[in-house]
Amino acid sequence: MRVIGLAGWSGSGKTTLISKVLPCLIGRGLRVSTLKHAHHGFDLDKPGKDSFVHRAAGATEVIISSAKRWAILHELREEEEWDLGALLAKMSAVDLVLVEGFKRDAFPKIEIHRAENGKPLLHPEDPHIVAIAADTALPQARVPVIDLNDIDVIADALQRYAMPLAETPVMRSAR
Repeated sequence: MRVIGLAGWSGSGKTTLISKVLPCLIGRGLRVSTLKHAHHGFDLDKPGKDSFVHRAAGATEVIISSAKRWAILHELREEEEWDLGALLAKMSAVDLVLVEGFKRDAFPKIEIHRAENGKPLLHPEDPHIVAIAADTALPQARVPVIDLNDIDVIADALQRYAMPLAETPVMRSAR
């Protein structure tokens, strides 16, 4: 299992890019999973549903299962937020995991940069950025710059720079 991130400021188009590159990678015969960091709390179930009632009543984990999918909802209660390594260790084995967010963690990332966002580059301050997918030329970049609209080349870079999970620095700190 290999892992690589897509990092960038809010509004840079990380989710949009993932939605475009996933079919390309899957079309190449890869099994791909994603891991997304949310900055705020979120709910996957709705008030009134049995799973919501179980969770609200105090269950630490609730598994919801059907003929089409299953999900585990894990309430942290008073626990600390899990780090990236612990979350990756929980994932089922696939060929490639694309991580959206966790931009401050130590693992290979492709930075997503849009000039109209008006935000500074994360590169070169982040030594784990291996390439930048941008909508503008970046002559100051010290890593390869890829046209943000060239999905095939971005997919190539994701495959080239993804690191085996066991070799990533984030796995050293996994729970």
